[in-house]
Amino acid sequence: MKVKEEISKQMNALGKEGKAFVFLIDFDGNNAELFSAKENDKLLWQTPEHSNFSPVEEKVQLTKWEMNPISFENYKKGYRLVQNHIHNGDTYLLNFTQPTNISTNLNLNQIFNSCSARYKILLKDKFVCFSPEKFVRINDGQIASFPMKGTMDASIENSEELILTDSKELAEHNTIVDLIRNDLSLVATNVEVEKFRYLERIKTNNRDLWQVSSKITGTLPNNYCENIGDIIFTMLPAGSICGAPKKKTVEIIKAAENYDRGYYTGVFGYFDGRNLDSCVLIRYIENQNGQLVYKSGGGITFMSDAKKEYEELLKKVYLPIE
Repeated sequence: MKVKEEISKQMNALGKEGKAFVFLIDFDGNNAELFSAKENDKLLWQTPEHSNFSPVEEKVQLTKWEMNPISFENYKKGYRLVQNHIHNGDTYLLNFTQPTNISTNLNLNQIFNSCSARYKILLKDKFVCFSPEKFVRINDGQIASFPMKGTMDASIENSEELILTDSKELAEHNTIVDLIRNDLSLVATNVEVEKFRYLERIKTNNRDLWQVSSKITGTLPNNYCENIGDIIFTMLPAGSICGAPKKKTVEIIKAAENYDRGYYTGVFGYFDGRNLDSCVLIRYIENQNGQLVYKSGGGITFMSDAKKEYEELLKKVYLPIE
């Protein structure tokens, strides 16, 4: 039995019994782990309403932050491949990401304790994630997804207006909203876009950023708890971090990126026995044999500019420390 089928089956069984659990699923859906809601030997986590740890009072100050990203020339090699596929009609939106080696005085635990974020996840000795992006929420049978597409430096004059009127950003966001609406329609009825393109301000160690999100909702069947695993896996990978159409776009991603995303752009979630909260694993730092690697990227369309997309990738390499 494949990992995703086995984990989905376990999630369904726990949901049917009304038992709480926590899950991690990687980008490919081939690696996944389930944890008890209170277990904290291996995984620490926080959602806006729940956590399995006590906050650390004394936090280590960030005194060193150095980045060694992929060169623009090397970035353009993957970017050109993506653009070739876009112009061939194979994909019309692709989330292109790359790894950046970082050097800091903080270790993964200290980063986890120092950062402020809506969602925080620490898989001990493996990775830390401080995600601003919700994946899906389920409350008493109502499911909602919150795709995030669009990033801009908040210090730019008139940045709020600029990001909301940018034609490339609008086209990209429209595509993802349509994709997520279709994904929700696979598991829910009465699907609608409840809130379109609202702004959220993210504070970082380098600058403040504007992020643009939408809210899409639907109604699940009465027996959704006993199918909770199927619901989650049906919607993966998250549309905002792959693109459209999904299947072909994921194939192109693997060819263009030339590295393993792992848990980056996968999902984390907490199910309390009836309700569920989850996030997309972005703003993510991985420990690779002692070297910390920050993975980031952005959506590419036919209107994209290589230099601007490269700069967006770099802007997303930050710590949310005020």
